Amino acid sequence: MTWPGRARDRLAALLTVVLVAACAPAIPSASPPLATSAAAATATPQTSASSSLAAAPTVRPARWTDCGGGFSCAEIRVPRDYTAPSDGYLNISIIRAAATKPAKRIGSLLINPGGPGASGVEFVREGASSFPDELRERFDLVGFDPRGVNSSTAIRCIDNLDGHNALDPSPDDAAELEALVESAHDYADACARRNDATLPYLSTDAVARDLDLIRTAVGDEQLTYLGFSYGTLIGALYAERFPDHIRAMVLDGAVDPSLDLEAFRAGQAKAFEGALTRFLDDCAGRSKCAFNEGGYSARAFDALMASIDRKPIPALQLRDPRPVGPGLAWYAVLAGLYSESFWPVLATALAQAKNGDGSLMLVISDPFRGRKPNGSYSNMQDAYTANTCLDYPAPTDVTVYTSWAMRLAKSAPHFGQLIAYNDLICAFWSVPAQGTPRPVSAKGAPPIVVVGTTGDPATPYQSAEALAVQLESGVLVTREGEGHTGYLASECVEEAVDAYLLELTVPKDGLTCE
Repeated sequence: MTWPGRARDRLAALLTVVLVAACAPAIPSASPPLATSAAAATATPQTSASSSLAAAPTVRPARWTDCGGGFSCAEIRVPRDYTAPSDGYLNISIIRAAATKPAKRIGSLLINPGGPGASGVEFVREGASSFPDELRERFDLVGFDPRGVNSSTAIRCIDNLDGHNALDPSPDDAAELEALVESAHDYADACARRNDATLPYLSTDAVARDLDLIRTAVGDEQLTYLGFSYGTLIGALYAERFPDHIRAMVLDGAVDPSLDLEAFRAGQAKAFEGALTRFLDDCAGRSKCAFNEGGYSARAFDALMASIDRKPIPALQLRDPRPVGPGLAWYAVLAGLYSESFWPVLATALAQAKNGDGSLMLVISDPFRGRKPNGSYSNMQDAYTANTCLDYPAPTDVTVYTSWAMRLAKSAPHFGQLIAYNDLICAFWSVPAQGTPRPVSAKGAPPIVVVGTTGDPATPYQSAEALAVQLESGVLVTREGEGHTGYLASECVEEAVDAYLLELTVPKDGLTCE
């Protein structure tokens, strides 16, 4: 069961853009954030006594309306606070591409593309036609914008992030660090000031509970779910809370919910470092690579990035007034490492930058920051930060982030600082973290398929291994290769996942694909 190459590439490119924009270390423009990327928060919020005793909330069936392009859209109301279900509501936007063969319909396939902060509505609208025919025939493909995101009840902290991109996310001296700290403080203040009624209620645990209400609203007795990257954390927490509500679940590009913030970022820094090394080695070994540099790609890369750090370069071809400084340059590099198919584009961007033109770097980095072609920004960064700061207990002392940077630089000299300061905004967050990282077991759940890619830069392969072991019914499928997530990059993985989703044929635990 395979997809036409062009369709597969279209969907892979779409998913990569979404994940790059929201799942990798989402190096916030305001301070060095991130995801895919980097948008990826990994804490498992605690369940309070009041939460466990609160009456189970109910939801009305989705009232679908035509929203163009053959899609139907709906909004459902979910409790703002699950510990007090009657104390206000949030709206969750959902979209549906109806099964093309209703007589053979199994139900809904709920999909989350990652983040936190990525739009599942936009993902399904743009990518539904590229899913395999068999899935489209037998499932309604349903995407949703999690609470805080895009067309759901959304938060907004800073409207335009252009000014923050002038900051160096890897500070070289006290003045640059002070600028990051000031920016992080201002960003956190803006979020608190503009979203005081919503900010405390944007945790992944709440999103997982919303997912169960979405399942009910679309009329499914059990959940069929496909989650990528951060979407695996949503799925894992759902499985822990509602193991008997699952029909089938696939978690691709897994986040390990047992890791605390420092451990998660350390793994991510090392994984990105490895991906960069392999990219540069590959380029150095191919004379046709645009950044071959006589076989010395790594040396040329370090020289180029040091030069941009000293003096930003213009975007000559775009005639864009924004200079490409170290922040935008590193965002472009991060984005280019999400898929091996992006490597040639990254190489060309580096070659152009060496010649004094940062245009292609800007084109690559803008989606990573959530910047639209018209110069406006989505709220991806805001939602990412709000979710991360709730999910993870983060240090409030800036010197702790500096100590992380020093430690991470030993194993990840290119990315250690950038990723260590990624969550600096959380040091000033107005709402205390609600999460405590811990393993999940989902006792009593049916088989849950966990897909891991050995060269994944954003969600390291070790996280997939760990999650598959933690889950009582976890089944590990390994893709050997580069890039973030495996389903869209390997026909072998596709076939195994599709057979499971369609027929509940469980892959052999330990299946390895190329």
